[in-house]
Amino acid sequence: MEIYFYNTLTHKKEEFKPINEEKIKMYSCGPTVYSYAHIGNFRTYIFMDSLRRVLKYNGYKMKHVMNITDVGHLTSDADTGEDKMEKAAKKEGKNPREIAEHYTNIFMKDIENLNIDMPEIITKATDNIPQMLEMVQEIVKNGYGYETSTGIYFDVSKLDKYPVLSNNSVEGQEAGARIEVDSEKKNPYDFAIWIKAPENHIMKWDSPWGKSYPGWHIECSAMGRRYLGENFDIHTGGVDHIPIHHENEIAQCKGAFGHNPASYWMHCEFLLVDGGKMSKSLGNIYTLDQLQEQGIEPLAYKLFCYSSHYRNKLNFTFEGAKANQISLNRLRQGYANHKNGEENVDESTIKEFEKRFHQAINDDLNMPLAMGVVWEVVRFEKKSPKLAELLLKFDTVLGLKIDENPQQQTESIPEEVQKIIEERNLARKEKNWAESDRLRDKLQELGYTVKDTKEGTEISKT
Repeated sequence: MEIYFYNTLTHKKEEFKPINEEKIKMYSCGPTVYSYAHIGNFRTYIFMDSLRRVLKYNGYKMKHVMNITDVGHLTSDADTGEDKMEKAAKKEGKNPREIAEHYTNIFMKDIENLNIDMPEIITKATDNIPQMLEMVQEIVKNGYGYETSTGIYFDVSKLDKYPVLSNNSVEGQEAGARIEVDSEKKNPYDFAIWIKAPENHIMKWDSPWGKSYPGWHIECSAMGRRYLGENFDIHTGGVDHIPIHHENEIAQCKGAFGHNPASYWMHCEFLLVDGGKMSKSLGNIYTLDQLQEQGIEPLAYKLFCYSSHYRNKLNFTFEGAKANQISLNRLRQGYANHKNGEENVDESTIKEFEKRFHQAINDDLNMPLAMGVVWEVVRFEKKSPKLAELLLKFDTVLGLKIDENPQQQTESIPEEVQKIIEERNLARKEKNWAESDRLRDKLQELGYTVKDTKEGTEISKT
């Protein structure tokens, strides 16, 4: 079955045609490990996870690289401010290596709790300094880089086109906040690929230009080239990477070896919080641990992310996340009901479900549509182990661990209450609203609140 992805490079949805029919080569921008990753960051890694899982569902093997940025990312995504690692080190009274190790460990634990299918190669920026320096030297040798008193800059005027991913013009970028006024730059929109270190800078390496350190953008270009070569299939990241970081990655690769390295550039949209942007000043940047304090599992947040297409903005609210915790419990219970069922379901029904699910995920990772099929299977009237097996197959894409603790709801809700719920569901199916209301009142007397949703009945202890 054909796979279609939206390609930011061409601004359209295209049929996916890999370089190698057996193994996909992919690069994903990883975290800058100076602080805790928040749920907005993790939406992008859930998208990365879905992409990996869909490709594997279609029979492909993966060679996937994700970087850990532990040097070179300044407080501005352009060329201004301190290195984020050094700033965090000063604030916490540690050295940058300790900061990186601490927050990398927390990030990896969060990734594990989200059941993210991990890239085959995870590499730290500081383990690739020689490759970065070599690439900078190639760029300079090829006439795309020049030296100033502060570092080595990339001369974007030498490119055939810049930018190529965004619809911005160079003039638009020049007027933007990323442009630093520097009289030594040949063009105001040139960017640093290698930065000369001040005397008090902690992280620095020997180079032809003295003690210095890499710019953030050169890191991903050099690591992608080292592990995947000069041509690979897919490069992923968040939409915030499009206008600066990924534009500059492409520019650097053109300067070093003459062409864009990736065939498909794919980007995940922003997560909003209560309808607005996340901001430290607003106090609405949440971690997975903070969600768990509210009774929301990381996997419930993952399910929440499936409620919107990855290319659409998604609005986070605690109410919505808690609803997805209930849905996750229902999904587990639905799997258990089928697993313990004894009815038979014909193969044509199963094949039709599977076909529709496969078509949804292959249509640019349409997870909301795929989840619609999943809920149809969960609610299917006949309870059959065959449908449980189908749900497990779907879960190789969803990554929700639906077979773990499947009896959770059954054990927490008494048998008497379960029976009333079943009677009420039957009454609603028969449109016997008076009986449905009577049974609702009975459940409330027993201490349970009932909520009817399009996915089915949700029940919680009062």
